[in-house]
This record gives sequence, C-alpha cells and structure tokens, in this order.
Amino acid sequence: MPQVIAVDIGGTNQRIALVSENGITGQIRKYQTPTGPVADVITNRIISEIHSHIPADILATIRAIGISAAGPLSRAQGALLTPPNLPFDFIPLVGPIQQAFNKPVLLLNDCQAGVIAEVFAGAGVGYHNVVYITISTGIGGGIFIDGKLASGHGGNAGEIGHFLVDTSYNLQCSCGCTGHWEGYCSGRHIPVFFLAWCHHHEVIPTFTVVSSKNLFYAAEQNDPVAKAFIEEMGARNATGISQVIVAYDPAIIVLDGAVVQNNQKFIIPYIKKMVDRYLPLPVITVSPLFGQAPLLGAGIAALHPELLPDYIPDVQDET
Repeated sequence: MPQVIAVDIGGTNQRIALVSENGITGQIRKYQTPTGPVADVITNRIISEIHSHIPADILATIRAIGISAAGPLSRAQGALLTPPNLPFDFIPLVGPIQQAFNKPVLLLNDCQAGVIAEVFAGAGVGYHNVVYITISTGIGGGIFIDGKLASGHGGNAGEIGHFLVDTSYNLQCSCGCTGHWEGYCSGRHIPVFFLAWCHHHEVIPTFTVVSSKNLFYAAEQNDPVAKAFIEEMGARNATGISQVIVAYDPAIIVLDGAVVQNNQKFIIPYIKKMVDRYLPLPVITVSPLFGQAPLLGAGIAALHPELLPDYIPDVQDET
C-alpha cells in the first residue's frame, strides 16, 4: 500500500510519521521544535529526523511528503512567512526538503490539514460543511465548505485565531495586534489574560498561574476565582465561535488542541451557553483523532493532492 511521510510543525513540538490510506502507520516521532539563529534549523532538523526515523528501504518507496504548519505560509514560495509562534521571518520548506529526498512535497496550513483529516477519518465524515478549530499554543481554523477545502490567496484561509473578540482589555496577540482570539484563549496567552482580568476586577488570585494548566487545575478544585475567570474566557471563546458560524455556516465544528482536549468541561459548555444564536447552532464536538489530525491530514493531502485547490495567481501576483 502506498505510503507518504507526514510532518507537523508546531510552535512547541514537531512530529513525523508514515501515513497510508489506512491512517498513521507505525510510531510517531515527536521532538521539540528547534531554535537557533537561522530558519534553516527547522528545515534541517526535519530532514535529519526523516533520515533517522524512516528506514532507508521504506524511504525509497514513499510517494510524497506532506507538511502541515501553523501559518502564515506561502504556497507559491513553499515557505512559512513570519509565523507568530516561531522566531523567524521566512522558513523555506518545500524546496530544500524536495531537493533532499527527490520526492514531491506539499505544504499546507496545519488546521487545513486538520479539517481534511476530520472529513476523511474523524468527526467530519459524511459532512460537506466542516470547520476545524484548534485551541493549543495558538488558535487556528480549517474550513471545508460545500465539499471543498478553502485555501485562499496565499493558502491561509481560516486564520480565525486573529478574529477580534475583545476591545476592553486590548491584550496583545502573538502577531502583535490587540484583541485577537488567540491573544486571550490560546494556551500561551491564557495566563496573561487571567492576570489582566484579576487586575481589571481587583481580584487577588488564590493560586499562582505559570501556565494554563495551573488555572484549569484550580477550576477543577472549585476555586471561585478560577471558575469566575473560566466564565469570562468562555465568553471570548463564544465570541470567536459565533464569528465562525456567521462567516462559514458550518454543519459541524470540530474542536481540537491540548487546551480543549484536556479541559473539555471548561470549554465546550461555556461556548454552547454563550454563543450567538443568529444562525442555527451547528454540531459542536471534540476531535476523536487523539490530537493527530494535522499530522494525519498532511499525509492524506500528500496521498491525494487533488484535495488542495490549485494555486491561481491573483491580479497583483501577475503584475
């Protein structure tokens, strides 16, 4: 059975696996996203990990390599462009990796990969209008509408983490702007939001928040401050989801990412309670793919490149 290599580049970790029509095959190689003075450290580590993780006889037979990564990205350049969760302005991927292995390389946004995985193997099976949302280190979305993946001008359709959800705290997002959903409810920014909320309401916290895990643990222990903040965070999540619903009118929204997967009872009920009802509420559920949707979707897309819309230059690209 044909196999491809799937690579998922996250702000915290990277993962590599073999993928066939039956899904992820074998062990997933996971390692910390490297840091260094130049962007090549990302690309070179992927190449070295593939060589060390994939046996040479299998590597010789793979059909292609699929890469999912948190954007923004340029499909035309095969690169990431100033991704907020990685400290580089330009990360070349397709060209160097294609040259290293002499195989076709396909690059897509991690949440676009996620929605492909959900449509073909997860909660979105049987649906033609699906939105996949990850709430993890950052927040992103993949849009599958009318049976087609939405890609956009540069391959970045679905950057819903940069929807505006607040104008009172004006917290800074990873991208540098203020008021964005990611700047409030992503794993990286929840502690900052919590401290700003405490200051605004003159609340003295009864626990220390070093990471979002501390907050959710306190809520699990029925700490009143933590539970009150969970309500406030739920309102911001509901605002983000409300905008997704009116923008794309999905039949189902699939939520994923460590913040959601590990704290479902503090995320899902608040969204359903506070989301706008201008349009009918779609199915809102959690991914059943154990956090592997972007990785699996990268592999599925590499096996079926026809799933991605062709890159069609716009007027400004041709002048």
